[in-house]
Amino acid sequence: MTEQKEVRPKPPATLMRPGERTNSLSGIELTAAALSVVWLIISTLFLAFSDSEGDGGLRFLLVILVVFFPVGMIWVAAVAVRASRIIREESGRLQTAIDAIRHAYITQNQAGGRDHHPHPSIVKKLEEIADAQKKAETTLAMFTSTRAAQIAVQAAAPDPDIGDQPTLALGTPAEALQPPLSTSDFIRALHFPETADDQEGFAALRRALKDRPSAQLVQAAQDVLTLLSQDGIYMDDLRPDMARPELWRRFAKGERGRTIAALGGVRDRSSLALAAGRMKQDPIFRDAAHHFLRLFDKGFARFEETATDAEISELAGTRTARAFMLLGRVTGTFD
Repeated sequence: MTEQKEVRPKPPATLMRPGERTNSLSGIELTAAALSVVWLIISTLFLAFSDSEGDGGLRFLLVILVVFFPVGMIWVAAVAVRASRIIREESGRLQTAIDAIRHAYITQNQAGGRDHHPHPSIVKKLEEIADAQKKAETTLAMFTSTRAAQIAVQAAAPDPDIGDQPTLALGTPAEALQPPLSTSDFIRALHFPETADDQEGFAALRRALKDRPSAQLVQAAQDVLTLLSQDGIYMDDLRPDMARPELWRRFAKGERGRTIAALGGVRDRSSLALAAGRMKQDPIFRDAAHHFLRLFDKGFARFEETATDAEISELAGTRTARAFMLLGRVTGTFD
């Protein structure tokens, strides 16, 4: 009986274990501390030389608002920037390690060894990834809560371009107050913000979330992108073959099967194999994928009615459209 050749995985990049990062103050904290000190000095001088007469309660409230609120906002911004930087660093390390392990896993499966046990180095690297993932999740939770608070404040503020809205009759849905979502905002929202500093991306996302049909599609896309990322599948890594706008229009009109197979332009075998395996084994992933495909079908049909060929091509390059191409091939939409 032929001895099976052991497949050794390519060693992934070194991961930073929790606690290895230095706890020294970075430029972000030093800048925030300097701004806080400057603001406190200015506020103290202003209050010291201002007229102290007047209502004591009102003056106390003024002190709180003028002195401490800006300092708090400075540190909220500092925490958000630091968390964003940490997340980008951890994501890069995790992606490198996961790609190497995924390559080794697929190579071993292709070797056909049913009784082949994982190489010890793979087990060790998986443990390192688990430790790093815990730290990244903690940081991500802190950043997400900070970002959510910032978005909530901005969303609550009145838009100067819209002005005061008239009061509607009782029972009128809140969506009636919002202007129609523009095509450019719809496309930009489906691509999601590029970075934590992508203000235009977050602005388009906020506007899309106020439009109910678009919000449902955006949230469904976010769910599947999050689930796919758990297997190391990221839309930015995919380079799909782009189909012509006429083919997308045929899909919007309800055509399915091999005649529109060119829409499934994702050819990455490892991503297709991992997504197909997840689809068979994970009912939560399967339900989320089918829900997303249904909403994408309806959303694109509405979009196609008024979209130009250039806008259709632009939407086809978004992260949401790439997820549709990947999951469409896995579920047999193009068979």
